[in-house]
Amino acid sequence: MKVVLSALGFAAAVAAHGYVDNATIGGQEYIFYQPYQDPYKSPIPDRISRVIQGNGPVQDVTIADLQCGGYTEGGIVGSKPAALHANAAAGSEVTLHWTLWPESHVGPLVTYMAKCPDAGCNNYMPGSAAVWFKIKEEGRVGTTNVWGDTPTMKAGSSVKYTIPACITPGYYLVRHEIIALHSAYAYPGAQFYPGCHQLKVSGSGTKTPGGLVGFPGAYKGTDAGITYDSYKAQTYTVPGPAVFTC
Repeated sequence: MKVVLSALGFAAAVAAHGYVDNATIGGQEYIFYQPYQDPYKSPIPDRISRVIQGNGPVQDVTIADLQCGGYTEGGIVGSKPAALHANAAAGSEVTLHWTLWPESHVGPLVTYMAKCPDAGCNNYMPGSAAVWFKIKEEGRVGTTNVWGDTPTMKAGSSVKYTIPACITPGYYLVRHEIIALHSAYAYPGAQFYPGCHQLKVSGSGTKTPGGLVGFPGAYKGTDAGITYDSYKAQTYTVPGPAVFTC
């Protein structure tokens, strides 16, 4: 048994990548789901972020894990709703802090939102329905080695997104991900690290975004931003729909 545990520990260390650890939303600090602590607490803490099964990647763009995380290979298909929502005003900025990201895992940061039912997100599972609109993408800066996820490679840094000022008030699910491209020269090779958190958005906006996509469904293995050689000095196209603007 000791040998088996040691091997598992080594595998976990080798596979260590990252996830969003905490955030500042509406001027308040929120600790996100802690995959190596929360399951062992009694009671399990209520969070605004949905369950993730660790810091390893999703590589199959056709499975439920692509949406908010999961471990289908281990029998955990997709994620599940969180208990809480963070209050935030439309037009406000959200700051996310990732765990320290490996320098080799270059790739884009991509953020989506989906409108939840009037009762909230805490009982809502979108399935593969087309409900998501992209609100931000940060890919490669020209043909340089500067990527959307470059700030996450420095301890203490953060990344941000802005809630569109024109969207209608209500409950929203935010899907935020890094797509690591260090092995993406053939599919499956790109590594997806998605996570979701829940907001209650206030404001007076009236806009309902169009161009909605589903997860899975929005990405294909053949997309230029998914099958891509990041070691070449070439431009990069972030996968998915165009960014929604007010």
